[in-house]
Amino acid sequence: MVKMVVKKSDKPGKKLMAIFTKDNGGKRSSKTTHFGASGMDDYTLTKDKEQRKRYRDRHKKDLKTGDYTRAGYLSYYILWGDSTSRKENIASYKRRFNLS
Repeated sequence: MVKMVVKKSDKPGKKLMAIFTKDNGGKRSSKTTHFGASGMDDYTLTKDKEQRKRYRDRHKKDLKTGDYTRAGYLSYYILWGDSTSRKENIASYKRRFNLS
């Protein structure tokens, strides 16, 4: 199973980072993805449903990759998710993609 941890990004210009860790029979691999432009709005900040709809319409194409570790997926579901709570959106993301 893949484990995901989300925390504040240490990369200038980004809001958050997600660290994905997979244990393959004693061999551990990880991937870090920074996402969300700092200084920009998101649904968890503005709580503006119309703005969220416009963002999701514009960025639905980002989901075509099928790779939930990409920044487009993370922003779409965590920053612009169904809830205005990042914590709830992270929990929902983990359930959606079977992460721990």
